[in-house]
Amino acid sequence: MGLSTFTPIDVPPPPLPGQAGPASAAELARRGQIKQTAEKFEASFLSSMLQQMFEGLDTSGPFGGGQGEEMFRSVLTGAMATQMAKHGGVGIAAEVEREMLKMQGLK
Repeated sequence: MGLSTFTPIDVPPPPLPGQAGPASAAELARRGQIKQTAEKFEASFLSSMLQQMFEGLDTSGPFGGGQGEEMFRSVLTGAMATQMAKHGGVGIAAEVEREMLKMQGLK
């Protein structure tokens, strides 16, 4: 008789003492929402800071955007802030996320 072939099953190792088991789908969804909220908060903060930075900028001159540039400056700073937050930002999102997880009883 030949050897029977079997397919190994990927079974995660049991959690170590003091560690929680694998996260449920609901917990993973909640963590994702918390991460998004923290990034949105950081983007809002950065947008406010960028608006202050660009506030004193003169848009007149031969290559300035004039009133149109002034009108859409908040859109530009919002888009810049969102991209900055998505790519790591200044670290505010990580701290906010950590505190929100702690408030939800998650680690």
